[in-house]
Amino acid sequence: MLLEKLISVVAASATLLGGSMDAALPDKDIDGTLFLINRQNAVSELYVPPVREVVANGMNQSMRDDAATALEEMFEAAKEDGVRLSVVSGYRSYSKQATIYQRKVATTGSEEKADELVARAGTSEHQLGLAMDVSKNGSSSLTERFAETEEGQWVYQNAHRFGFIVRYLEGYEEITGYSYEPWHVRYVGREHAAAIYASQEPMETYMTDYKLQVYDFLIHQDTNEVLP
Repeated sequence: MLLEKLISVVAASATLLGGSMDAALPDKDIDGTLFLINRQNAVSELYVPPVREVVANGMNQSMRDDAATALEEMFEAAKEDGVRLSVVSGYRSYSKQATIYQRKVATTGSEEKADELVARAGTSEHQLGLAMDVSKNGSSSLTERFAETEEGQWVYQNAHRFGFIVRYLEGYEEITGYSYEPWHVRYVGREHAAAIYASQEPMETYMTDYKLQVYDFLIHQDTNEVLP
C-alpha cells in the first residue's frame, strides 16, 4: 500500500508542485542543475548541452551559461580576496571522456584502477557542462595537495556561495565511486549548494534525503486534502 501511495503522489506532483515531474525527481531532469550522473546513472553519447566559453583565467574551457556565469563570479570574488584561481577542464564530449578513460586504463594497467580515478564515457559530470576542474594560478596540476593550498581552502569554504559544491569528498569514496577530488566543482545552484555544504554529505546522499522530503510533503498534501 505504501509503495502504491508513493507512486500515486509522485504522479500527482505535476499538479501539486508547479506542473512538472521535475519538482519531485530533479535528479532525473537532465537539463536541470540537480541531475545526478554517476556510475549508476549514465547519459547517451548523443547528449550535448548548450555551452559557452568561460571568461576566466586559465585554459579555454566551456560550461553551461548558468554555471559559467556563476564560475566567473566566483573567480572574481576569489581575486578580490587575493586568491588567484585557474580553470583547467570544463565541458567534455562523450568521445573525449572515452579517450581520457582509455588513456587512464593504459597508465594504471587496469580498468579497476582507472575507475577509481576517471569516469567512463557517459557517466562524467563534465558532459553535463556543469563541472569544472580548477587549480591555482599558473598550474594545471590536479592532485589532492590542492586541498592544502590557500586556493584549495578558499574554494572549499566559498564555492557554495556561488552555487558550486566540491563534488567528490574525502571519506565518501564508496558512495561517490571516485577518489577525493578537491579540485572538481559542480554547479547545483546557490540554494542547494549551501544546503549540501552545510550537510557535509555527497550529492548522492543529499538527493536521497531531498526526495524523501518531497515525497513526505506530497503524501501529507494528499492525505490532508479536503474532499467535497
